[in-house]
Amino acid sequence: MIHKKSSSIVKWILIISILEVLLWTCLSVCFDSNEYLEKIKHAELIGYFEVLNYFNYAVILIFIYLFYKNYILISTTASTKQLMQDILKTRKTVQFYVWYNLGMLVFSLIVGFIIAFAYNPEMDALKNQINGNSKVMVITIAVLSIFSILLFGLLWLFYRVLYGTLLRKLYANYKELKKIDL
Repeated sequence: MIHKKSSSIVKWILIISILEVLLWTCLSVCFDSNEYLEKIKHAELIGYFEVLNYFNYAVILIFIYLFYKNYILISTTASTKQLMQDILKTRKTVQFYVWYNLGMLVFSLIVGFIIAFAYNPEMDALKNQINGNSKVMVITIAVLSIFSILLFGLLWLFYRVLYGTLLRKLYANYKELKKIDL
């Protein structure tokens, strides 16, 4: 019974990760950064973003493959000891996946803010105010930091609720297996 529950949980982790990739892909199609870069007359940056985008999708596809591999391992595992190892391995993989996505969010926000501030002609007025007044610079950095922290917190909360619930159930199965194995 525990074996079947663990397999079902890992299957849901796989399904949710695939749905998540589809969601982010749809959002990236709707909010095309290439248009913004062309608007600010810096289309030369598009190539860098495409490389970063391909890298990101490659890493996420590797994680999805690892989730699938973990699902197959847990589905076909016969021994209790092996199932326990596979559960721990799956938990670690999901945790790496979540931290990778949160890290990419932080990296993307930093790069986005730098590009917007350095290359967007609409920011010239703000740049002029900052050059003459350190108070404006502090307020600007504070607003960007608060926005970044809120976005990070929302994504972390999303992952905590979604994957955290599944991982807690998986860990509960691990604890039951540990009791049985002793």
